[in-house]
Amino acid sequence: MNKILAAIDGSSYASSVCDHASWLAKRLNSEVEIIHVIDRSNQPEADHDLSGSIGVGARSTLLDELSELDSKRAKVAMEHGRALLQDAKTHIEKAGIEKVSVVLRHDELSDTINELETYANAIVIGKRGQSADFATMHIGSNLERVARSSNTPMLVASRAFKPINKALIAYDGGPSCNRAINMLATNEGFTDIEVELLYVGKPAPVRDKLIVKAVERLQESGYTVTSTTKDGTVEKVIAEHVENNGIDLLFMGAYGHSRIRNMLIGSTTTEMLRTCLVPVVLFR
Repeated sequence: MNKILAAIDGSSYASSVCDHASWLAKRLNSEVEIIHVIDRSNQPEADHDLSGSIGVGARSTLLDELSELDSKRAKVAMEHGRALLQDAKTHIEKAGIEKVSVVLRHDELSDTINELETYANAIVIGKRGQSADFATMHIGSNLERVARSSNTPMLVASRAFKPINKALIAYDGGPSCNRAINMLATNEGFTDIEVELLYVGKPAPVRDKLIVKAVERLQESGYTVTSTTKDGTVEKVIAEHVENNGIDLLFMGAYGHSRIRNMLIGSTTTEMLRTCLVPVVLFR
């Protein structure tokens, strides 16, 4: 079954996720399943329990009221989720996608996607969620958790959809980058997009051969392809190349190291998601 999983919340990225999912579904000839997960950790906290300093009878009344309040909040959250899903379904259907389904869960987003991705060929998610800090350009915590746990290609939507005419593959010859090459080479729906391979580092005979092989495979599949090698800091070179060369979409490997190592030396994946203004397709 060809299926695109589109994860939405109440953030400003929901519309963009729908647009990117519609674009990808047309390219892959897939149906779309829209997911909205109600995460208790993101719901408003119940009023602080002040019952410890009052009498037993009053404490019981207060706890009953808090329980009723939690129940009302849960009901509102479900109704809000259904409304979000219906709006998203209508949005995607208007884009010309005929098969659109919805899933409403009360769970962790990463757990839900891990369960549903068995028959999915791609995931679409917004770069930031409702609680992300736009001022500091933080990426959403759900995004990182899903990206680290999923083996399905993930399109991280930018804030607004724009036509995609030129794509950049941040190529290092590794398995994740070769998965990107394979996805493009085996899907004719992307051949109208100009593709560029960018290798950051000093030229090396073995790596150069891998780049030539990747370029030839894409050309044989009908793509217009170029390759570029630049030396420098990976994050800086890629970000500047995206900004200065009219790149509309970035393909790259995702989180190749452990969380502990990323804490010590930083993560190229996180930095690219944080600074690049174009959508990014991640492969693990």
